[in-house]
Amino acid sequence: MKNKNLPNQLTMLRVVMIPVFIVCLMTGHAVISAVIFAAAAATDALDGHIARKYNLISNFGKLMDPLADKLLVVSALVCLVELGEIPAWMVIVILAREFTITGLRSVAASEGVVIAAGFSGKLKTVFQMLAILAILLENRLFSLSGIPFARIMLWIAVLLTLYSGIEYIVKGRALFTR
Repeated sequence: MKNKNLPNQLTMLRVVMIPVFIVCLMTGHAVISAVIFAAAAATDALDGHIARKYNLISNFGKLMDPLADKLLVVSALVCLVELGEIPAWMVIVILAREFTITGLRSVAASEGVVIAAGFSGKLKTVFQMLAILAILLENRLFSLSGIPFARIMLWIAVLLTLYSGIEYIVKGRALFTR
């Protein structure tokens, strides 16, 4: 039987959009890549909303939705490092947090403990996506103002990444004593 779970289909659409986004970005089509990235980011908000509203939460969605988010954000950040738009150390901080928390969640799950996504983790994802969009559109929208909006957004994203990582570690600290 065909899967009729719209949130899962939106999640997979986000995954499929990633290589298209990368090709557009790496071939110099920043505006097109920004539109694709924004559409992919919108599917993140939309799939969660639909899943909760219509009780379509699935194990597939619980696994793939955050993975799709991480793939989208990390793909964009790595490309932006390659293009010289952002410093590699900021991406390393973000990657380190993602690997650490994913590992922590895996250990927790093996112990029968669920570490639910907190507000700071969701806020972190939103600011990472906004920072990426701001960087992609920086030369077109923000350069006239003289305010380094994209850089400010990136710093906020990195700080929220650190904060949410610490928050998850504190929530899961009991796992370190087992």
